[in-house]
Amino acid sequence: MRTNFLLLSGFFAATFGVAAQGLPDNPDPGKCYVKCITKDEFEEVEETVEVHPAYTKLEVVPATYKTVEERVLVKEASKKLVYVPAVYETTEVPYVKKEGRTDLEVVPASFGDDTKTFEVYPQTSGWEYQTLEDCPSSNKEDCITACFVEYPAQSQDVAITTLVQDAGTNNIPVSEENTTYTKEVIKEPARMEEVEIPAEYATITRQVVETPATTKEVTVPAEYTTVTRTVLKKKGGITTWEEIDCELLNPTILPIFYEYNSARLTPKSKQVIDDTLLPILREKNVSIELMSHTDSRGNDDYNMALSQQRAESVVNYLVAKGISRSRLLAKGYGETRLVNRCSNGVECSEAEHQRNRRTEFRILGNQ
Repeated sequence: MRTNFLLLSGFFAATFGVAAQGLPDNPDPGKCYVKCITKDEFEEVEETVEVHPAYTKLEVVPATYKTVEERVLVKEASKKLVYVPAVYETTEVPYVKKEGRTDLEVVPASFGDDTKTFEVYPQTSGWEYQTLEDCPSSNKEDCITACFVEYPAQSQDVAITTLVQDAGTNNIPVSEENTTYTKEVIKEPARMEEVEIPAEYATITRQVVETPATTKEVTVPAEYTTVTRTVLKKKGGITTWEEIDCELLNPTILPIFYEYNSARLTPKSKQVIDDTLLPILREKNVSIELMSHTDSRGNDDYNMALSQQRAESVVNYLVAKGISRSRLLAKGYGETRLVNRCSNGVECSEAEHQRNRRTEFRILGNQ
């Protein structure tokens, strides 16, 4: 809404005879008054309204499960045949390394000594004719004599060897030679054994139904909501005039400081608001416009948004102090109302830029 306000001075009223209800008849020169029309007063009334009737609905009670453990067969029992090799043991086996024998020893013949008489010439007898040596005949035969002569046998002792014992042999036994050899003999023969392979079991976890699904009736209560209605408590429209300092009708700079690139108020800035604005708003039934500005540095759109946020942070602080938001107007102007030459692209000192970073306020009439 457009803001309307009326400025009157004592001189103006006296000279031109302006009469206005509620204004003093003989105002002092230099006094300013702001016309304030009292607003309608409203109050909020809470009313409970049934928005949904009570009803009954069926709810499914899901089945519940319980976890049980179960031992299950995972491998059946079986049998297998295992070959058991023969078991051997070592024994010493005697054997005849060299057979016995009987050697023959020659026993030579044995002889004895003896004498044996042999007749070397047998006994003889006969007529022997001899010629006499002194045969006087010239015929010898005339001198032959015949004599019957007997000669004894002639013997000769001959030494002889007699055979005492003929040659023979003696048996000489030669013992056999014995020794042993190592032999592995089967102690237990090879065999096939039947081995039982036991069954294998495992424990599994499974869920079984503990209680089956059912339904139950649930009564859903009616739903109510609270409707807040604004009703007229007191009719406004009464014109009043508030005396104010004339300088407050023009934008007045507040030394409010913000953190860099932030709209949050510092403790020092809050103290400025407490000392400057709160007394006016609490003593006078006036409205105030908060105007925040930035310097030219940075994006124009960003500066406009930042200045609006800073103005609203002051409004929010005053509302938190109990001032009605309807009496406060926040307006951000960004860098559109520079107070010096420091526009975009112009080199300026920090002090010059600081002059443009400001928050101002002014008194308004009835809104």
